[in-house]
Amino acid sequence: MPKSIYSERHELLCELLTNARLEANLTQQTVADRLGQPQSYIAKIEGGERRLDVIEFIELCEQIETDPQRILAAVSNDA
Repeated sequence: MPKSIYSERHELLCELLTNARLEANLTQQTVADRLGQPQSYIAKIEGGERRLDVIEFIELCEQIETDPQRILAAVSNDA
Protein backbone atom coordinates (compact mmCIF):
# COMPACT_ATOMS: atom_id res chain seq x y z
CA MET A 1 0.00 0.00 0.00
CA PRO A 2 1.46 3.40 -0.96
CA LYS A 3 1.74 6.17 1.59
CA SER A 4 -1.59 7.91 2.08
CA ILE A 5 -0.12 11.28 1.19
CA TYR A 6 0.07 10.06 -2.43
CA SER A 7 -3.43 8.62 -2.55
CA GLU A 8 -6.53 9.91 -4.29
CA ARG A 9 -8.26 10.06 -0.92
CA HIS A 10 -5.59 12.39 0.45
CA GLU A 11 -5.96 14.57 -2.62
CA LEU A 12 -9.73 14.67 -2.06
CA LEU A 13 -9.24 15.57 1.61
CA CYS A 14 -7.00 18.49 0.66
CA GLU A 15 -9.51 19.66 -1.92
CA LEU A 16 -12.42 19.48 0.53
CA LEU A 17 -10.51 21.40 3.19
CA THR A 18 -9.50 24.06 0.68
CA ASN A 19 -13.06 24.40 -0.61
CA ALA A 20 -14.43 24.66 2.94
CA ARG A 21 -11.95 27.45 3.73
CA LEU A 22 -12.86 29.31 0.57
CA GLU A 23 -16.60 28.89 1.22
CA ALA A 24 -16.03 30.46 4.64
CA ASN A 25 -14.30 33.38 2.87
CA LEU A 26 -11.13 32.84 4.86
CA THR A 27 -7.57 33.31 3.65
CA GLN A 28 -4.79 30.87 4.39
CA GLN A 29 -3.22 33.60 6.52
CA THR A 30 -6.37 34.08 8.60
CA VAL A 31 -6.65 30.36 9.32
CA ALA A 32 -2.95 30.11 10.08
CA ASP A 33 -3.21 33.03 12.50
CA ARG A 34 -6.14 31.36 14.26
CA LEU A 35 -4.05 28.19 14.65
CA GLY A 36 -0.89 30.03 15.68
CA GLN A 37 0.95 28.74 12.63
CA PRO A 38 2.66 30.34 9.63
CA GLN A 39 0.70 30.65 6.39
CA SER A 40 2.95 28.01 4.84
CA TYR A 41 1.45 25.44 7.25
CA ILE A 42 -1.96 25.84 5.60
CA ALA A 43 -0.44 25.98 2.11
CA LYS A 44 1.35 22.67 2.71
CA ILE A 45 -1.81 21.01 3.99
CA GLU A 46 -3.90 22.24 1.08
CA GLY A 47 -1.14 21.39 -1.40
CA GLY A 48 -0.91 17.84 -0.10
CA GLU A 49 2.64 18.22 1.20
CA ARG A 50 1.73 17.78 4.85
CA ARG A 51 -0.36 15.15 6.57
CA LEU A 52 -2.60 15.91 9.52
CA ASP A 53 -3.14 13.86 12.62
CA VAL A 54 -6.70 13.57 13.90
CA ILE A 55 -6.45 16.40 16.43
CA GLU A 56 -4.87 18.77 13.87
CA PHE A 57 -7.65 17.87 11.44
CA ILE A 58 -10.38 18.64 13.98
CA GLU A 59 -8.74 21.93 15.00
CA LEU A 60 -8.38 22.96 11.36
CA CYS A 61 -12.03 22.15 10.68
CA GLU A 62 -13.08 24.23 13.69
CA GLN A 63 -11.09 27.21 12.43
CA ILE A 64 -12.50 26.99 8.89
CA GLU A 65 -15.97 26.59 10.36
CA THR A 66 -16.75 23.22 8.82
CA ASP A 67 -17.95 19.92 10.21
CA PRO A 68 -15.11 17.39 10.35
CA GLN A 69 -17.62 14.53 10.12
CA ARG A 70 -18.90 15.89 6.80
CA ILE A 71 -15.37 16.01 5.41
CA LEU A 72 -14.58 12.49 6.63
CA ALA A 73 -17.84 11.13 5.26
CA ALA A 74 -17.04 12.54 1.84
CA VAL A 75 -13.57 11.00 1.90
CA SER A 76 -14.94 7.68 3.19
CA ASN A 77 -17.67 7.52 0.56
CA ASP A 78 -15.10 8.08 -2.14
CA ALA A 79 -13.48 4.69 -1.39
